[in-house]
Amino acid sequence: MHFFDVVDYMKLIILGPPGAGKGTQAQMLENKLGIPQISTGDLLRKAVSDKTQLGKTAKVYMDSGKLVPDKLIIELIRKRIKELDCKNGYILDGFPRTLSQAITLEKLDNIDVVLNIVIEQEEIINRLTSRRTCSECRAIYNLEGKPPKVKGICDVCGGKLYQRDDDNEKTVRKRLQTYKKQTEPLIKFYKEKGLLKNIQSGKNIDETFGRICNVVGCET
Repeated sequence: MHFFDVVDYMKLIILGPPGAGKGTQAQMLENKLGIPQISTGDLLRKAVSDKTQLGKTAKVYMDSGKLVPDKLIIELIRKRIKELDCKNGYILDGFPRTLSQAITLEKLDNIDVVLNIVIEQEEIINRLTSRRTCSECRAIYNLEGKPPKVKGICDVCGGKLYQRDDDNEKTVRKRLQTYKKQTEPLIKFYKEKGLLKNIQSGKNIDETFGRICNVVGCET
């Protein structure tokens, strides 16, 4: 059964461990629904790239696989959801990650539905250590499941592909431990509010997206 009968205004959160495909699914939903994907990871990486003070502070946490402090993340989100392109809704990818962030978000806006992508840990490790990201357009590839047509080159824009510093196995396992401790409680939090919808990760990206669309009421 669809969570929404008519898709016209929707504020979504996508939950799931690192490597669950949140970013890819959020991008697909952005194209389908016409509302922006808001990725805290992208916002933070831009801050790091621009060498802002926030970016310099965040980089220390990101490189060690730890969560960036709430006050830095919340300020980024607060400003972003006030922008004009969010007037018809948005898709939060990577936020909230802690209960305190979720509680603060309730004070900023009302969320319609929380999608939780479910996937096995070993599959996550395999996915992340094989992941490559375009340095220009942010397109994501996987050397095993979704390789680029030309090695090291983005199919979309021709940009160079790279492996993020936090996509090596040691850091991935640390990130998963951090997720289990600090982020999994959000599942209970949103379930008790009646907002949570579990999405079992499919055999491929399209299968997972089909399951998401079945929940939010959009055609694949």
